[in-house]
Amino acid sequence: MSLRLRVALASILVGLIVLGLKFLAYWWTGSVALYSDALESVVNVASAIAAFLAVWFAAKPADSNHPYGHHKAEYMAAVLVGVMIVLAALSIAREAWLAYQDPPPVSFTPEGLGMNALASVINGIWAFVLIRVGRSHRSMALVADGKHLTTDVVSSLAVLIGVLLVFLTGIQALDSLLAGLVALNILWSGWGLMKESLGGLMDEAVAPALQDRIRDVISSAGDGAIEAHDLRTRSAGHVIFVDFHLVVPADMTVERAHEICDRIEEAISTDVPGARSTIHVEPEHKAKHTGIVVI
Repeated sequence: MSLRLRVALASILVGLIVLGLKFLAYWWTGSVALYSDALESVVNVASAIAAFLAVWFAAKPADSNHPYGHHKAEYMAAVLVGVMIVLAALSIAREAWLAYQDPPPVSFTPEGLGMNALASVINGIWAFVLIRVGRSHRSMALVADGKHLTTDVVSSLAVLIGVLLVFLTGIQALDSLLAGLVALNILWSGWGLMKESLGGLMDEAVAPALQDRIRDVISSAGDGAIEAHDLRTRSAGHVIFVDFHLVVPADMTVERAHEICDRIEEAISTDVPGARSTIHVEPEHKAKHTGIVVI
């Protein structure tokens, strides 16, 4: 089992533990703000399950129906997580509105607040692990899950502060107002996640800095060629697809041109792990003199 898959599986277990802690905190206090925080943890578990399934499916090798692999499953899972985040935010907003109209009794219990604080610490640590592993292995599903947990940590801290303010001031409405603010924060997070994931599904180009790295590699590894142009990139999960036209001298043999292409492909895959290159070789008169100059 790969590291990505093990981390995704562990995320489900962490989510269940945090869910239990947060609902216990709500049960002890009766706070609608803590309830909103616990409800978001339900979404955390669902998103962790979606991330696990996506990472598992994306790891399947290419087949006749999916010759480019199954990597985009991670983007689809990230979009699903974004939708679930938005739905959770709407549900929390509804509960906040009902509680504002008819404030429920809130009981101050150190145990309840302590449980919620412990859950937040666990979430914070695990969010760091998810984002770090997700970025190092270019797993959009794990990064999405980590960012969602980060939002949950921020919301939980705000909720804890708000509940303390309720007991210090005696203003019960603060509990429901804070739950409403949490809902807006979660809604914004869900929208941002869906926007980023849809970019991947739409074959958005990789970041400019990474494109510059690929250009430099082509320039330094393409000795014997004249230039490269029409560079295009796209990412699908942890795989980056690179294609471009390589201009070679008109009298160069096919074998020699093939050797240059192999060298460039190997250099790109070494500098950008997981990259897959497709190179279209062209004769000298096809040069545009505006592409990548080979050193």
